[in-house]
Amino acid sequence: MQRYPHWIDGKPCPPAGGTWLGVSEPASGKVIAQVAAGNAHDVDGAIAAAARAFPSWSSLPNSQRARWLERLADALEDRLEDVAQAESRDGGKPITLARDVEIPRAIANLRFFAHAATQFASESHHGEAGLNFTLRQALGVVATISPWNLPLYLFTWKIAPALAAGNCVVAKPSEVTPHSATLLAEIAADIGFPSGVFNLVHGAGPAVGEALVTHPQVKAISFTGSTVVGKRIATLAAPLLKKVSLELGGKNPTLVFADSDWRANLDTIVRSAFQNSGQICLCGSRLLIERAIYDEFRDAFVARVQALRVGDPSDPATQLGPLVSQAHFDKVLRALATARDEGAQVLCGGAAIDRPGWFIAPTVLEGLGPDSATNREEIFGPVVTLQTFDDDDHALALANASDYGLVATLWDRNLPRALRFSRELRTGMIWINTWLMRDLRTPFGGSNQSGLGREGGVEAMRFFTEAKNVGIGT
Repeated sequence: MQRYPHWIDGKPCPPAGGTWLGVSEPASGKVIAQVAAGNAHDVDGAIAAAARAFPSWSSLPNSQRARWLERLADALEDRLEDVAQAESRDGGKPITLARDVEIPRAIANLRFFAHAATQFASESHHGEAGLNFTLRQALGVVATISPWNLPLYLFTWKIAPALAAGNCVVAKPSEVTPHSATLLAEIAADIGFPSGVFNLVHGAGPAVGEALVTHPQVKAISFTGSTVVGKRIATLAAPLLKKVSLELGGKNPTLVFADSDWRANLDTIVRSAFQNSGQICLCGSRLLIERAIYDEFRDAFVARVQALRVGDPSDPATQLGPLVSQAHFDKVLRALATARDEGAQVLCGGAAIDRPGWFIAPTVLEGLGPDSATNREEIFGPVVTLQTFDDDDHALALANASDYGLVATLWDRNLPRALRFSRELRTGMIWINTWLMRDLRTPFGGSNQSGLGREGGVEAMRFFTEAKNVGIGT
């Protein structure tokens, strides 16, 4: 059985405690590999390696760090098919999604922040109080903790800016989907990436994640995952006064106005609800439809959802695969039971599919109000609800009826209204007549229960550096 070890100081390392965790294939439910079950000793070793590497890595000219990131991107691109296959099998995502979208985005992350390393600038101020200039210096050893839903995409989204800014990284991927991160560590070693600069430690959150968060040499933590775990990290980091970036959950509204081109964009609206079986924090799980078009929209939407092809992730024709784990499968089924108890009408789906693995039919629900648990709690699966609104104020109230605040999507041809909603929606990001349109220069993140801080572009580079002002009398 294949085993995924830690990668520390440029070398594969077995777990210090000698324990391995099973890695299951979502499409079959069978254990297909083992991953190192790390502990505090493994974390200590990785942090020590990073600390040794930091002086030389941080002192490199930015252009040299950029070249290393470009080389890593090139090497990953050469292995794109291998990594896509690994991620599809590991996480249950359709191979076309992994091959055509997510692994290319991981490559793009490395290239983008390679360029960011050479373009990142600080500020100078003159004319008020002498001459001031601001240094933005690397922090030292930083920790990144990434989730299972977009394993390599979000893994590189964190390590790339950290490395570009001159830090050394100890990265923890999800123990549920460890394969692609392990392949990246192997690829880095193959190209001679400087030892100790990028370290990988596997394991469960309480054993490895908490050891990283509380370690005195770790200067910052970048986390993407559930709100519950994010709050735990914030609680642990606060007494230590560490920098923390938390990209957490969402219960995102998609607003469809009567005057929009919703018929021409129906495929995108469906995709925005169900991509990766709804296991993306940016999916629109609450569809709010203007009453005048509700019946027509509902019928067309449900028909398109029922036509989605659910099946083996390795089949290029598959559009939806299984959920990632038994635990998550059970969680989504419990949410569906809650929806029924609350009086939801199931328009399609609503149950597990009778086949091996953790498959749930894409589900559309109606008949629930904004105060229901189904419309307030993150399900993170192939489940969406439909609600109607009567006017602009009603639509805005429904959209903001959430403890989360990650992203909202508007389908609307009325630009003044769309701009008003962009100001008044309590989310960190807005998409108008599009979905998942990402410019890597823009700030990414949410408010309220959706997190703390922003990632992307200059925001990420600033997070992974410390500002130091120097004033000179003139």
